[in-house]
Formats: sequence, structure tokens, C-alpha cells
Amino acid sequence: MDVFIEPIGKLINEFSKLPGVGKKTAQRYAYKIIGMTEGEARRFAESILDCKRKVRYCRVCGNFTEDEVCDICKRREGSVICVVKEPKDVVAMEKLHEFKGVYHVLHGVISPMDGVGPNDIRIKELLARVSGGEVKEVIMATNPDVEGEATAMYIAKILKPLGVTVSRLAHGIPIGSELEYTDEVTLSRALSDRKII
Repeated sequence: MDVFIEPIGKLINEFSKLPGVGKKTAQRYAYKIIGMTEGEARRFAESILDCKRKVRYCRVCGNFTEDEVCDICKRREGSVICVVKEPKDVVAMEKLHEFKGVYHVLHGVISPMDGVGPNDIRIKELLARVSGGEVKEVIMATNPDVEGEATAMYIAKILKPLGVTVSRLAHGIPIGSELEYTDEVTLSRALSDRKII
């Protein structure tokens, strides 16, 4: 015998497909939906469908947009491009309110173990943008993991002949942490990327 009646079971199953949502959280979400008024539930469902219908990728950078070209690409000059793995990384960078350039979203990283090669992510599009001659610097802002580092190194290697500066976000010890709890790779990177004060 199933514990949940079919409509609740189906809703729990759909919520549990979301990243980071286990069965218990999915149950809480389902119960929350059941407790909504029909109007609230309709607005919730319509906002999901509205996102699916309206959100697309910017034809220039690959970020999320409602238009053919996103607002960042429309409004900023493109001499500095920050390369990120996915659109949520653009949001993280924009929260700083410090970067004034444009972005390039790869929609993944090189990962041979997962069958993802250079042709499976938006590297060709980046090369086309850089080849235009306007770009002076490309900042690699992929994650500091094996795949992110491999992707950054691969892109730096293919951009070098184009005469563009390729930089990498600094890696180091997070503020508020203690040296004794910092792993060797992070500590080594922090030491090699040290700055004069």
C-alpha cells in the first residue's frame, strides 16, 4: 500500500527531482502547495510556466534573458569578458557590484569522466567573440576544482595566440577561516598568489 494518495505522491516525486531536494523536503513542499489557496497555487504554477516560455539564452553571452540579447551585453562595453560555468555564476559576480565588463557562459566545463569535451561547451562562441578584436582581457572564473582548472587552462592555451590577456580569479584562504583547517591545495594556491602589502 502506498503511503501517499496518487496526486500527493506525484507532486512529491516531481519536487524530489530538483537538485538538493530529498524526499522529506519534497514532502514539505507538497504539503505547502496543498495548503495554498487555489489562486496561490495557480500563480505558483503560472510563474513556472512563464519562466519556461519566456526565459532563453542571450545569443551573445549565453546568460539568461527574455530578449535576444541580455541587458548586460546591451549596456556594457565588451573589452573585458568574464568566463563562467553557468548563469548562476553571473548572478554571484553581479552581486559584488564591482565587475563592469561582460560575461561568457560556457554552460559546463570540460570533464572527460562525464563525457564532456571542448566541443560540448560554448568555447567556439568565446573564440568568435575574442577574434573580433575588441576584447583585451578574458577573466577565467570557473570553479577552482579539477574540471574548472582544466577548462581554464585549455581556454587560456587557445586564446594566447590571439594576443588577449587571460587572467584567473585568485584562489586562497577564505576570510574568517583558520590556517590549520585549510587544505594543502588551497594553502599552496594562497601562498603562490600572495600580494605585497
